[in-house]
Amino acid sequence: MAASRVFLLFWAAILLHAATAPLAILRPTISDMEDGPGVPPSFTFVPGQFVFLSFAVGGFQVSPERKIHLSCKVDASDPKGVPLVESMASTVDTTLSEEDKNWKPIVRQQILLPPLAGSGTYKIAMQVTDDLAKATVSQQISLQVRGHEVEPSDTLTIRNFHFYRGEEDRDPLAISAYKAGDTLFARFDITGYKFGPHNSVDVDYGISVVAPSGKALFTQEKAAEEKSSSFYPKAYVPGSMNLNIYKDTKPGPYTIVLTARDHTGNQTCEAKATFTVE
Repeated sequence: MAASRVFLLFWAAILLHAATAPLAILRPTISDMEDGPGVPPSFTFVPGQFVFLSFAVGGFQVSPERKIHLSCKVDASDPKGVPLVESMASTVDTTLSEEDKNWKPIVRQQILLPPLAGSGTYKIAMQVTDDLAKATVSQQISLQVRGHEVEPSDTLTIRNFHFYRGEEDRDPLAISAYKAGDTLFARFDITGYKFGPHNSVDVDYGISVVAPSGKALFTQEKAAEEKSSSFYPKAYVPGSMNLNIYKDTKPGPYTIVLTARDHTGNQTCEAKATFTVE
């Protein structure tokens, strides 16, 4: 009888503590690797990278049967408040043992940053509901993302057209000049298109190379296309091209004409860029 009385007093103390301590999200941490240490506030994530979130929960209620039931939700959004992914829900539904009086559940989620995410301060919102106590607590944590900058547009536009010496080069050429026999590389971004259902995109582009005389030397009506849909809307479509400059190409200025088409928004735009063969 005495042992039973001590056991009941033990659980009464836990229940009293749970009733008086408020529900709380504790030690929210973000990391760039699973189960890794938290990153400092100055850390910068990049598009396409996973963000690993973890936090503990305290102040929850324990039932007379030593059960707990927590409902957790995590949301991630970009600097404009646009959700990155669907809400991530999880539950903590367990029965505590006699040794668990100081135990606190740990919630873990991983979030994939969109491959074309822009720069800025992103937010992760955490919400925990104690289903026994009918109490809810929320908290928010921020992270910095450094992405590729593309100025938005209300209409179809080609931006950031740059020439490169090599396919993998990060820095564009200061002077767009090549020699006969070289390979030209260029990259650009298409933005300002309209979205269809489920953030669908239907964009293509064509390429034409014009000689100094004004004659079109090469034309490809549909060089590439982007037909896709995604939960997070794509702010732009990246484009690229390469051109083999024949060894007998005459020196002079040549023009690349890009024609982009947005089939959802029924829009067309054109951009021109000049390079020199020395």
